[in-house]
Amino acid sequence: MKVIIEYEFEEQDDARTALDGYKWKLAMWDLDQLLRGTTKHGIFNNREATGVEQDMAEKLRDAIREILNEYNLNLD
Repeated sequence: MKVIIEYEFEEQDDARTALDGYKWKLAMWDLDQLLRGTTKHGIFNNREATGVEQDMAEKLRDAIREILNEYNLNLD
């Protein structure tokens, strides 16, 4: 498949955003995995996570997935 996107010079920020879409997905994936490690394995920054950290990580993962869903996006 071939996709051609044309932007005017004044729209270079929009072009960069379009080109960096995959990087944004990878960054969100990494964040989700960090939070997953905290909720599933109880580890944060190479140490045992507190209960509060585990609860917050779970809530943040839920919030991220909800936001992505609103934009019709997913990490899978």
